[in-house]
Amino acid sequence: VQLQACGGGLVQAGGSLRLSCAASGRTSSSYVMGWFRQAPGEEREFVAAISRNGGNTYYADSVKGRFTISRDNAKNTLYLQMNSLKPEDTAVYSCGAGASIGYVSTRSSRYDYWGQGTLVTVSS
Repeated sequence: VQLQACGGGLVQAGGSLRLSCAASGRTSSSYVMGWFRQAPGEEREFVAAISRNGGNTYYADSVKGRFTISRDNAKNTLYLQMNSLKPEDTAVYSCGAGASIGYVSTRSSRYDYWGQGTLVTVSS
């Protein structure tokens, strides 16, 4: 499966963005999907994950209550709605797809395919 993330940009603190990740090739409903982010000089960190049918979601504590992950399997698209953005949310956000994950996973090593990433910059 090929993944293409988009929707990043520059936003002021307190603002919102919605990221999308379009999947092509094998149907995305075969995969657990997740969002990860990497700030400059930092390691990649887990943001959110969603099960194959969308019934289970999991969030990093740092984004819980502000971000919402969702998916539309008919459109083979994953979303991340980001509200109340903070400067510390600034990072390159990437989507991943995992074929062998049970429900969700916070570990990037469990994801088999990755999109190229989209930059989110939150100004104070």
